[in-house]
Amino acid sequence: MPSARVIADRLDGWLRTAEIPDYPGAVNGLQLDSRGEVKRIATAVDFSGHIVDEVIRGEAQLLLIHHGMFWGGVQPFVGPYYHRLAKLIANDVAVYSSHLPLDLHPELGNNVLLARRLGLHPTEGFARYKTVDVGVSGAADVSTASLVVRAGEFAAEAGGQVIAPTIAPERRTRRWAICTGAGADSDTIREAADRGIDTMIVGEGPHHTAVQARDLGIVIIYAGHYATETLGIRALGERAAVEFEVESIFLAAPTGL
Repeated sequence: MPSARVIADRLDGWLRTAEIPDYPGAVNGLQLDSRGEVKRIATAVDFSGHIVDEVIRGEAQLLLIHHGMFWGGVQPFVGPYYHRLAKLIANDVAVYSSHLPLDLHPELGNNVLLARRLGLHPTEGFARYKTVDVGVSGAADVSTASLVVRAGEFAAEAGGQVIAPTIAPERRTRRWAICTGAGADSDTIREAADRGIDTMIVGEGPHHTAVQARDLGIVIIYAGHYATETLGIRALGERAAVEFEVESIFLAAPTGL
């Protein structure tokens, strides 16, 4: 059986971890090492006390996470932060996190997998962050209302719901863009307007983004931060399980957001 370090090194290669810029709190890669072998991998979107308990209950030795242990920045290991860490170490569980490297991966990424689920074919990037495009975009000729329905069915499967404005039956989506998670902000909306995007599919965004988009003739479909980021981490765990001949389990913890 492989060690957590061996698996992490392989994941870093797949995801190009060292090459992809990210937010300081992401700390992509192996965040907590372990001593033993990995026989079962658990995957989850968010790091929390609940997830730590589920990992231990599921007898996994490695947790793959999208929003990692240090998402809130540097903080003392006291209270719940201490208890989570203490449980992981006591049960010899390693933690590996991947944020933007996973979001933008061309095969395992949240964005490309969401596009596939919605029946869309990406041909370009979207949502530029420093030197990388986090999201994807492309051309289509599809009813916008049907996209809302597809997004709603997907969100419901992940324990969420879609939010979108009332769509005229005749409206067609011809240029679309996807950015999972917190994908709607003033920057992505400006980028969409500059590129002639008429429909954005995102996880979530502030209230003002819906108002801003309407003035620009852009429809934003909010499919849920949690829901839109379940795809990549599950795919990563499943790929690792095949590669290393171990088990992989997904730990669902929907937030409704």
